[in-house]
Amino acid sequence: MAEILQENKTYWTRRAPGYSEVNRAELATAQRQRWGDCLRTEISRRFPERKPEDLRVLEIGTGPGFFAIVLCGLGYAVTAIDLTPAMLAEAKKNAGKLAGAITFLEMDAESLSFPDSSFDAVLSRNLTWNLLRPEQAYAEWTRVLKPGGLLLNFDANWYAYLFDPRAREAYERDRRNSAAQGDEDQNVGENFDVMEDIARRLPLSGLRRPDWDIQQLRKLGLRASADESVWRRVWSEGEKLNFSSTPLFLVRAEK
Repeated sequence: MAEILQENKTYWTRRAPGYSEVNRAELATAQRQRWGDCLRTEISRRFPERKPEDLRVLEIGTGPGFFAIVLCGLGYAVTAIDLTPAMLAEAKKNAGKLAGAITFLEMDAESLSFPDSSFDAVLSRNLTWNLLRPEQAYAEWTRVLKPGGLLLNFDANWYAYLFDPRAREAYERDRRNSAAQGDEDQNVGENFDVMEDIARRLPLSGLRRPDWDIQQLRKLGLRASADESVWRRVWSEGEKLNFSSTPLFLVRAEK
């Protein structure tokens, strides 16, 4: 387990500059508005009477800071954590003048140092698939949520094609479609072969999700459901072309 964790951390350290470029592009395009509208809608639905500045929000696995920056810009009190110092450095640079308003911390998503019931909302994007102990992570995220709190987890079955022949066929079709459209293929380069090797040893790569997530959260006593069409609201046209075989889902849970 320690070996995979170190390999994972090394991979994301090396990928931090390139991943940061992706986040900066999102911040400079309509993606910022799309995601901002989505997050504000989800949070406001749970807390209709409360102002953003009165809500403490934790983003887990902030990477280069996209969610943290969007949320802070909307007025929420944001704490953002990541296991990789290189990612946090990129996040602070990307936040610019908002950096001082966001609490950035180096921390393990599976072992949080916050007291119980610290946050009104816990959010994450494209992280859970990458965890060694996702059950422990969900238990920790639930622990730091206040009673009545909201958990939002955006993820996908990113490496199902390593285990499922039909998923492999769909994945290869995405690659062909991206090439035919002359679109940049977001699944090549950046040492993806290294990540595939790691993903083969991660527990969630071969499981059916979001079914697994809902079961885990319900075991923890949360009211959980999934929105498997959220990708239609938040993905760019390029993402829809590149990742049609692995659509983004939203796991929504309330404590």
